[in-house]
Amino acid sequence: MAEPQQTSPRLGIALGGGAARGWAHLGVLRALGEHGIEPEVVCGTSIGALVGGFYAAGKHAELEAWVAGLTRRDVVGLLDFTMAGGGALGGRRLLELFREHVGEVAIEALPRRYAAVATDLHAGSEVWLQRGSLLTAIRASISIPGVFTPVYSGGRWLVDGGLVNPVPVSLCRALGADLVVGVDLHGGPLGSLQPRAEAEPQPAVVPDRPWRAILPWVARAEAGAEAPAPPDVTWVITEAVTIMETRISRSRLAGDPPDLLLIPQVRDVPPLEFSGGRPTIEAGYEVAQRMAPTLRDLLGPDRAP
Repeated sequence: MAEPQQTSPRLGIALGGGAARGWAHLGVLRALGEHGIEPEVVCGTSIGALVGGFYAAGKHAELEAWVAGLTRRDVVGLLDFTMAGGGALGGRRLLELFREHVGEVAIEALPRRYAAVATDLHAGSEVWLQRGSLLTAIRASISIPGVFTPVYSGGRWLVDGGLVNPVPVSLCRALGADLVVGVDLHGGPLGSLQPRAEAEPQPAVVPDRPWRAILPWVARAEAGAEAPAPPDVTWVITEAVTIMETRISRSRLAGDPPDLLLIPQVRDVPPLEFSGGRPTIEAGYEVAQRMAPTLRDLLGPDRAP
C-alpha cells in the first residue's frame, strides 16, 4: 500500500548565529510548539547549531531549563583555557556538558533532519555537517576564531559557520524544506555594547613622525593625556565577528530570503553574556508568538493545531 503523500509544505527552520543572543532560539521553538508547529528540517549556525541540535534530539526543554538557571559562576566553570594554540578555550568542558544531556548520537539517527554550518579554515568554504557525531558538528559550528580552538574533522580544520552563512536558509532548502523560517539575531543597527571611558578632547597632533599617525595613543601619552584602557581581547574578537556576521547575513538573506523571517529584539544582549538567559529566551518567545498566525497561514489548514 502506497504511503499517503504529504499535502502541506515541509517546514524548515534556520537558526542563526549570535553567541549568547542565541538563547532566543529556545523561546522561538517553544512558542512554535505551543501552536502545534514543529519544523521537520532544523539547520543552525554557531549557537543556532547548538540549540537546533538539542531540538532535533528532543532535548530543547532540558536545555532551556539549564539556560534559565545559568549563573556567571557556572559560565566561568565551563571555561577551560588552553595553551595548545588556535584559540583561548579548548571547549572540553562544554562538550562533556552536552554529552551529559544528549549522549553520543549520530546526526543520521536524529528524529528530525538536521545539519550544522561550519567554515573550512584553510579553503574558506562553507561546510555542511549532515552526518556523524552531533556533538562534533555542534562543537565545530560554535568555534569562534580566537576564542575556541578549531575542530579537526574530515581532514579539515573547522571554525564558526557564521563566517560564511550566519542564517542557513540555503541549507534548509537543500535538505528538503519547502517553506523556511529564518531566525536572525543581528537585526537592528550595528553598535558597540561595551561602555567606553570618555577621554578629554585633545588638540590635533601633527604627525611629524610616521609612528604618530599609526599609534595615536603614544602621541596622546607624550602630550600628557591618559588614553582609555583598551578593551578585552575576547570582546574585540567577538564584536568583530558580530559585525562581520551582520553584514554577511544581510547580504545572504537579501539574495535567498526565507519565507518568514523572525528577528528577536536581542541587540542589547552582550554576545558573551551567557548567564541570565531568561529575558533573551522570552524575546524569542514573544516574536514567535506574534508571528505564529502568519506562519500557520503559510503552512495551510492541514498543519493547524
